[in-house]
Amino acid sequence: MRHLEGLSKRHYIMALSAKQRKHLKALAHHRKPVVQVGNAGITAAVIKEIELALERHELLKIRLPGVERAARTEMLKTICEAAAADAVQEIGRMAVIYRPGEKPRLKLPE
Repeated sequence: MRHLEGLSKRHYIMALSAKQRKHLKALAHHRKPVVQVGNAGITAAVIKEIELALERHELLKIRLPGVERAARTEMLKTICEAAAADAVQEIGRMAVIYRPGEKPRLKLPE
């Protein structure tokens, strides 16, 4: 996407195991969405807000717009690539992403 050019990308690759993904889903269940993506879609401002929230929370629930399922999945993929995060879950208009902080606060199972 053109409007995302120029954002600094961290190089981060972490494959979450099924056990870790299940643990993160359980932790995210009672959380409220911190960021909401509007009808304008994924903009640099949205990515910046997600970056800030990930630094603070590590585990983030995002509300996506009411567009087709394939478009929401593509948005989640774009968010994860731009924020160097892992997608944990996508259910309907809700998505959960995870990126450990410099000093991780969430302990993941092995």
